[in-house]
Amino acid sequence: MSRTARAAEGVVFACIVPHGFEIVPEVARASGAGALDAFAPTRRAMEEIGRRIRRLAPETVVIATPHNLRLEGGFTAVVTSEFTGGTLARGEASVEASFPCDQTLAKDIVARASEARIPVVGANFGALSGPESRVAMDWGTLIPLYFIGRRTTDVPDGLRVRVGPWEGPPDAPPRPKVVIIGPSREVPWTDLVRLGAVVARAAQAAGRRTVFVASADHGHAHRADGPYGHDPASAAYDEAVCRMVRSGELERLLDLDPGFVEAAKPDSLWQMLILLGVLRERPMTGELLSYQAPTYFGMLCASYEP
Repeated sequence: MSRTARAAEGVVFACIVPHGFEIVPEVARASGAGALDAFAPTRRAMEEIGRRIRRLAPETVVIATPHNLRLEGGFTAVVTSEFTGGTLARGEASVEASFPCDQTLAKDIVARASEARIPVVGANFGALSGPESRVAMDWGTLIPLYFIGRRTTDVPDGLRVRVGPWEGPPDAPPRPKVVIIGPSREVPWTDLVRLGAVVARAAQAAGRRTVFVASADHGHAHRADGPYGHDPASAAYDEAVCRMVRSGELERLLDLDPGFVEAAKPDSLWQMLILLGVLRERPMTGELLSYQAPTYFGMLCASYEP
């Protein structure tokens, strides 16, 4: 069966996934203190999402992450030649990766968003193109790609992992191209939704089999000994998001009180609003695969398929 027959063009899959370091098993083992077991439910869900994505063999993965380039009052869409230098390290463990950027899709997203008066900037570094046009991946990008790509170990003890060609069908591309979007927290929430619709339309127009990833950790005030202290709003926020995913009502994100969101301290709302815009253009059914808060922040895994 051809790839075209397996999946329609445009966005063919979407997901909400976390980016806690200890989800990655090599990092969890190096962290000690039971981290491997503590993050196991989330890790299993991430592995399942990775399998579902690889079956579709998408050409491009668009990732909305809160930890890459950030501009006040506007979005970023990175238009570099390659994402490289991404390194996730704990002690002796490290995960490294490099992926080519889908510059054509990234630039079209910028153009379409600008035409719609959505504040967005195409960002690059070093050079406009070629080997010096590189932007480092952040952990909000690298951790989802770890589970999407094939993992190969280059030392016997498995502490160093390089994310390389993925495990797809024989005719799959060696690596998906990547587009990184950095959301803004200063713009109206409706602009985030409109940006998601732009992403979906651009992917459809490009004829790309595309996966959209909302890289997101949720409430960050679950524990008094965490960096943000304890606030019951974190648990309430996470419960509300889980209900929305289960019921297929992400539209209710727009009804959240900004003060409540501030108290909950998530880094998820903005990426999920972009996802909402994608789903308005490309309706899909959501499935909540896991939720847990083993430390001070909440982690949710959900998949969206037509």
